[in-house]
Amino acid sequence: MTGTTPPGVTGEQAAARWVRDMFGRVAPRYDLLNHLLSFNLDKRWRARTVERVAPVLLRPDARVLDLCCGTGDVLLAFEARRKAPVLGSDFCHPMLVEAQRKIASRNLRSPLFEADALLLPLRDASLDLIAIAFGFRNLANYGKGLEELLRVLKPGGLAAILEFSQPTNRAFAALYGFFSTRVLPGVGGLVSGSRDAYSYLPESIRKFPGAEQLASEMRGAGFGKVEFERMTGGSVALHLGSKP
Repeated sequence: MTGTTPPGVTGEQAAARWVRDMFGRVAPRYDLLNHLLSFNLDKRWRARTVERVAPVLLRPDARVLDLCCGTGDVLLAFEARRKAPVLGSDFCHPMLVEAQRKIASRNLRSPLFEADALLLPLRDASLDLIAIAFGFRNLANYGKGLEELLRVLKPGGLAAILEFSQPTNRAFAALYGFFSTRVLPGVGGLVSGSRDAYSYLPESIRKFPGAEQLASEMRGAGFGKVEFERMTGGSVALHLGSKP
């Protein structure tokens, strides 16, 4: 694995800057498009993630981070299951503005901080759970991303990576490919005003490693008890791994 490769961009710093700027442009319409283009299945995927990590969420002393939190949907879903705040982090400021707006509307006090997922301002072994929902494939270096997750997790801590994957059924894969390459860029570009963003997103999914390869890379990085489950015909996969 390497990292995300936006069109016409070379180098990790340039890739990260392109991704940050792209998400900044679509932030105001990001939630609407997520729900619209996933046919509201994104809510089911998040709910399943919450269910799988619930044993950690229910521990009042657990320190939990929603990494690449975007507009905060996973963070809010986690907050609904626990009586302690959940940290949220993203490197795109406009996304954090949207997340803060939603947090404030619910009278919550979830701490947010702006940071690169490859260089978190956190102590070694400081977190019990880190979740990344649909953000890992946008990292400029996947290997460094896994290393950073391991660094900040406590021994026994859990990482949950919810990410798009490759459908396993051939017929569904063909339908999925048509939708992502023909429908998604047009609708996403029309609603968000940024067609290049919704052309990049399906291409980033196509280039991203399949579920088996990502699980293998997690084991190679040092994670233990690595497992994954596919959802919606394999178009999405939730990976879990713990720090030994």
